[in-house]
Amino acid sequence: MLNAIEVILICLVAQAALTDLAMRKIPNVLILSGLMLALILHLLSGQPGSSVSLWLAGGFAGLFLFLPLYLLRGMAAGDVKLMAMVGAFVGPWQALQVAALSALIGGAIALLMLLWSGRWRDSARNLRLICKPLLLRLLGVPLMPVPLPPQASVGGIPYGVAIALGTVGLVAWQHH
Repeated sequence: MLNAIEVILICLVAQAALTDLAMRKIPNVLILSGLMLALILHLLSGQPGSSVSLWLAGGFAGLFLFLPLYLLRGMAAGDVKLMAMVGAFVGPWQALQVAALSALIGGAIALLMLLWSGRWRDSARNLRLICKPLLLRLLGVPLMPVPLPPQASVGGIPYGVAIALGTVGLVAWQHH
């Protein structure tokens, strides 16, 4: 049986996924509401000190797990904030599990989108452009970094969907 925290979390990530699919954006009001709900629910759980520390540790874990991807421009800020919200609900260890599961699901979604759109050749070209200088540097050849040509991106994915599916997957796994 799902508890209140899990039900509310699933509703929030489902809304984030739907909004991400429709608008390619996850609203800050959804994230802030989720963070406050997580805090309130943890406080009502009956463990005064540990509930706030679990909320904080989970939120920071969720934030810092995807922050490097945002800084490398591989992920949008809304996705990072959504992962922080999920972490605030589930705590740091489960935030790591959700992030790992979301990364696997996100990779599968990305591959499906590349195949569906027919842009897999462009993606392979971009990967070659990125990896060639890195491989040559590993072999000791001094090179300048080669930037991708303008508009070389093959598109983004609605990563809120991957985070939502990762969250639901973790909750389902805990109850099987």
